[in-house]
Amino acid sequence: MIDFWSLEHCSSEKPVPTFSRNALWLRSVGRLALGVVAVAIWAGGVHGVEVHGAENDSQSGAGIRALPPPRPVDLHPQQQSLPSSKPADPSALPAGARPAELPNPESGAACLAGLRALYGMRVRAADADAAKSQDAACHVESPVLVEALEMESVPVVFEPPVTLSCEMAAKAAEFLSISVQPLAKGYFGRDLVGLRAGGGLECRRRNRAATGPLSEHATGRALDIFAFALAGEPGGMKVSVERPEDTVQQRFLLAVRQAACGAFTTSIGPGADAAHANHLHLDIQARRSPSTRFCQ
Repeated sequence: MIDFWSLEHCSSEKPVPTFSRNALWLRSVGRLALGVVAVAIWAGGVHGVEVHGAENDSQSGAGIRALPPPRPVDLHPQQQSLPSSKPADPSALPAGARPAELPNPESGAACLAGLRALYGMRVRAADADAAKSQDAACHVESPVLVEALEMESVPVVFEPPVTLSCEMAAKAAEFLSISVQPLAKGYFGRDLVGLRAGGGLECRRRNRAATGPLSEHATGRALDIFAFALAGEPGGMKVSVERPEDTVQQRFLLAVRQAACGAFTTSIGPGADAAHANHLHLDIQARRSPSTRFCQ
């Protein structure tokens, strides 16, 4: 083993071998490199210098890379402004524009036009005076008088004609067309041709009680059905909601009630309570969730 320290301090009279000079040079370079690394490590701990290992050195050629200074802590962050939930002022809107919150005055006319286009001309706007009530709470939105609904050229006659809100009339027409008419054909092989109806527009409280909330009948958003009339016999065939004649009629009524539970927000019939023992009550009462149903 060669003692480099001894070689460095040997007498000048002796010639220094070439390999000893190289060793001294390597030793000096090594000390200098160690000093640089030590300074870099100290600076990295203080000023955020990142020291890479030998694997990164061989790839980048530089073992030390300066990182950006740390982001200062914002002691008072700015609050981002949230969009205002206040509805737009109609007077500030451009001409022809209308905020979504405002009702469209033409919706009633459009609803009636759609009903007549789909179900015939025996649906018409109700007499304004007939739809009025002394109680301001009994207000009907877009009242219509339903005398009959044309379904595949077969009129379904309402006996007696009923006054409903246009929204309720549209829902009832859809229910009769999509659900009841196919069920009548499926169970009896006959067309539905009429309803013995009642309880359209009537300003009163629920179940005709003296106190309590208003019935949906008070706003024309409810319909009561007492019997279904089917074609095929002189005078037609009646299926009473209160007293079905046989098992087939019972099954038909059960299927109708199951379909009504999906079509309307409220469906109440015989077996629920004494007030609904002889008819099927259907309404579109607004509930917390559009999918909420009350079926009995």
